[in-house]
Amino acid sequence: MPTTRAPEDAYTAAPFVPKGADLEALRRAAGDCRGCPLHRAATQTVFGAGSTDARVMLVGEQPGDQEDRRGRPFVGPAGKLLDRALEEAGIDPAEAYVTNAVKHFKFTQAEPRKRRIHKAPSLREMTACGPWLAAELALVEPELIVVLGATAGKALLGSSFRVGEVRGTVLEREIHGRPERLVPTVHPSSVLRAQDDKERRAAYEGLVADLKVAAHALG
Repeated sequence: MPTTRAPEDAYTAAPFVPKGADLEALRRAAGDCRGCPLHRAATQTVFGAGSTDARVMLVGEQPGDQEDRRGRPFVGPAGKLLDRALEEAGIDPAEAYVTNAVKHFKFTQAEPRKRRIHKAPSLREMTACGPWLAAELALVEPELIVVLGATAGKALLGSSFRVGEVRGTVLEREIHGRPERLVPTVHPSSVLRAQDDKERRAAYEGLVADLKVAAHALG
């Protein structure tokens, strides 16, 4: 007797992305996405947030624990640090569109009720989620994309991307069929993981310096 494949076995969100939808319709549709197995353990889909008029789009890796619980991107400690860095760099966080390459929280958990530990998504999971990011880019049409960290960079620029090689520079690439300008930098969570205050301060200043490049590119 033939077995029926679940939608997530195909590893693509494409069948769940409605054609001609606005951002709100996309957000609603994403809530029912079964494009990869990550939806099974996550609390909910965490879609992007911001206006279709945003000049800059910030793309991170995936939702964290707090984002998964609250349903919005960058609302945890890394998001608060990012907002502060953006303001110091001269970019108003309220005028940016923020999203992630992967829309579900991937984690490990030793036991129920134990803390959920972030686990990096695979290239296959990033690729599966690509149609959502493509739809966001097509609607927002940002003047600039700020790439936050290695995972977002690989999702947008390919598996050979290395953030340390290109951070703080303006790149011009075709992304999902559109010519885009991008400024890569580290993910703000990497600043929080610094070993001590001195290292954390240096990492934060590096992030702000990269974001100033983005602010200058926006003019």
